[in-house]
Amino acid sequence: MIKNAYLNRVYEELALRNAHEPEYLQAVKEVLESIQPLVEKHPEYEKADLIERLVEPERIITFRVPWVDDSGNVHVNRGYRVQFNSAIGPYKGGLRFHPSVNQSILKFLGFEQVFKNSLTTLPMGGGKGGSDFDPKGKSDMEVMRFCQSFMTELYRHIGQFVDCPAGDIGVGAREVGYMFGQYRRLTNSYQGGMMTGKGLTYGGSLARKQATGYGLCYFTAEALKCMRNDSFAGKKVVISGSGNVAIYAAEKAAQLGGTVITMSDSAGYVYDPNGIDLDYVKDLKEVRRGRISEYTTSHPDATYVADCRKVWETPCDIALPCATQNEIDAESAKALVKGGCTVVCEGANMPSTAEAISVYLENGILYGPAKASNAGGVATSGLEMSQNSERLSWTFEEVDSKLQEIMKGIFHASYDASVEAGSTGNLMVGANCAGFLKVATAMMEQGICY
Repeated sequence: MIKNAYLNRVYEELALRNAHEPEYLQAVKEVLESIQPLVEKHPEYEKADLIERLVEPERIITFRVPWVDDSGNVHVNRGYRVQFNSAIGPYKGGLRFHPSVNQSILKFLGFEQVFKNSLTTLPMGGGKGGSDFDPKGKSDMEVMRFCQSFMTELYRHIGQFVDCPAGDIGVGAREVGYMFGQYRRLTNSYQGGMMTGKGLTYGGSLARKQATGYGLCYFTAEALKCMRNDSFAGKKVVISGSGNVAIYAAEKAAQLGGTVITMSDSAGYVYDPNGIDLDYVKDLKEVRRGRISEYTTSHPDATYVADCRKVWETPCDIALPCATQNEIDAESAKALVKGGCTVVCEGANMPSTAEAISVYLENGILYGPAKASNAGGVATSGLEMSQNSERLSWTFEEVDSKLQEIMKGIFHASYDASVEAGSTGNLMVGANCAGFLKVATAMMEQGICY
């Protein structure tokens, strides 16, 4: 609940203006609830209308994306880039291609990205973008034509010192490659740092593909060690999703001693009591682009359930939601508690509803919020930008080592901030406060005109 009068007024005015954007309002409310102790200590924030400026994007770019399919038919999708805050660096955040993309979702993602990027300690502002285009079922040539058309508009608004996109849901190495090639052609320049998630032959970073999933597990492992004197060893791990984040979270969780027993896609989930066969899933999803239901055709002990939301009914010790926003509601959170789960750390962006988070906290679950626990992807994107600027390429081990230190640092910054805010161990409050304070200080120091 927002008790501070200033923050409550800001939120109520924002809700009136953005009543049709529930995801955005959900993200803002969570942060404003968390930062109340800081705002009460800094009355100068209200005098400077800092929060009013913080919750409004600096710029939203909306454009049409016409493209031609393999049959010669013309289609038009809608493209977006939400440039939310550049107080501590150029806008940085992914591009999402999915039918669900709309302005509310991108504003929530951009807002979250501001604080996530702040937590990494790297000089990156926050932004997000994408389109309601669905790459599923499209040929490589159709995807290429769409990406080229998308970048033909977007290129005017980005650059290595302005806005540096990356991938997200529906945007992998293939899509990044097509967009980077078009940007290079249109600008007659090679700005490696203007886009991350690139292929290794043209400026990409080793470990970038693994970074979000690995980083999630590094954060979770550090939280377990410091808050519970525990580890992944011997734990049953439930993971949702089967995309890039889920696959590499599963890989690292297994390396750390856990047994991953579920993975899912939008149609359903598989449960394998023997532990998920990750090599099969990698081939299924990264090469053949198939459905997770196919897993059971070659794994007789596995079970497929045609309802992805029921994955949380699987008894486990650790849950790592890695699919999409609001995939865990209060009912699902209660199912996790009933099934013995004691740790929930988020690999997707805002996968838990506010009601689900309340269930976690009421039942003593160790909860790692997305802006802290899934920051490994953007952290390694920042490391990719650094390598591009220096014209260097670090080894996998170098990047992975830096990633581990960043994720450990994010946990400790979040925990320490939770103590200072009077909510010891509440990593959601801690992450919001730690991320906010750096951005707020930069905004204040740069003047009201910012």
